[in-house]
Amino acid sequence: MSTQNTSTTATDSGSDRIIELRDAEVTFEMDRGTSRVLDNVDLDVNRGEILGVVGESGSGKSMLAMSMLDSVDDPGILSGDVTYYPQNDDPVDVLNLSDEKLRQLRWEHISMVFQGAMSSFNPTMGIREHFVETLKAHDADVEEGMDRAHELLSDLYLDPERVLDSYAHELSGGMRQRALIALSVILEPNLLVMDEPTAALDLLMQRSILTLLSKLKEKYDLTMVFITHDLSLVAELADRMAVMYAFELVEKGPTDRILYNAAHPYTRSLLNATPNLDAPLSEMRPIPGSAPDPVNVPEGCSYNPRCPLADQECIASDPEYLEVNDVHDVACFHWEEAEAQIPMNVGRSDTGDAATDGGADVSGPDRPDDASDAGGEDR
Repeated sequence: MSTQNTSTTATDSGSDRIIELRDAEVTFEMDRGTSRVLDNVDLDVNRGEILGVVGESGSGKSMLAMSMLDSVDDPGILSGDVTYYPQNDDPVDVLNLSDEKLRQLRWEHISMVFQGAMSSFNPTMGIREHFVETLKAHDADVEEGMDRAHELLSDLYLDPERVLDSYAHELSGGMRQRALIALSVILEPNLLVMDEPTAALDLLMQRSILTLLSKLKEKYDLTMVFITHDLSLVAELADRMAVMYAFELVEKGPTDRILYNAAHPYTRSLLNATPNLDAPLSEMRPIPGSAPDPVNVPEGCSYNPRCPLADQECIASDPEYLEVNDVHDVACFHWEEAEAQIPMNVGRSDTGDAATDGGADVSGPDRPDDASDAGGEDR
């Protein structure tokens, strides 16, 4: 499905964008055909926000993240437009940068935390060497940078010297992940893209890292894109949500509004398939069928084989983004019928439809429960 954004929302026109994607597409040529793993995505990320991107495994979330840094691996082909907006400077056409300019953009302006901290560190190098090598590669002052590394590690409730003197395998999973987050912001980027940063951690450590990320955002004035398949994490952290299905975005809006007033049938079904405190497990409903093969995505709306509202229009035509209100867009012909046809088992927010500011409550204790000692050991 090729979805074009025809609405003009507050996200598009009135906000201070830090990065913009237009018709972003990633394809891989295979023996059995073209695998389209990102399909004409339009997305704005606003300066100072935390944007949560959610969707099933294999829906294209990681490709979206890598597109922001033009880091799609060969033989993948990234096309479309990716524009970065530095504060008080000219816009940057990311896909037309030279190799040197692209190297400077990464880490210095846009940084990324990849899935799996263990695989992100070179096992033959100490943690300190990773910091020093990154600083030298970008011609940064090493002494000043290492002072910043100590501060960042302390902010993440780690013992800086203990961590810096260790190898990755000598640290627990939570400590490795926090060290990787510190490394990703060592050059003071404006935008931090995180691809499933808590996927391999236990629930207590996941919640601890959410609290720490919220504090880092405020202290270092970061914009964050938080990519996950876990709706509960997005609910706690993100100001705004974008929902992915079959390699495209199907719904975008403030977190509270989507959680309690979702418009797309897929989003509503996804929420109904997620455990929550407002409904017993017996009311959880799996989504029938399976996500499409990227080589053989259905014509029309890609969700039509699984959607209870699908009709001939959905099979024949691609839905454009429609405006639910001035901050909420959905790609569905029948979004107005979805509320009645697909009741949600999550409780309504106290503000109901007025919950449009997207301000998720990310307040928490001053220290994460699992980091009461200087070393921040997992418990």
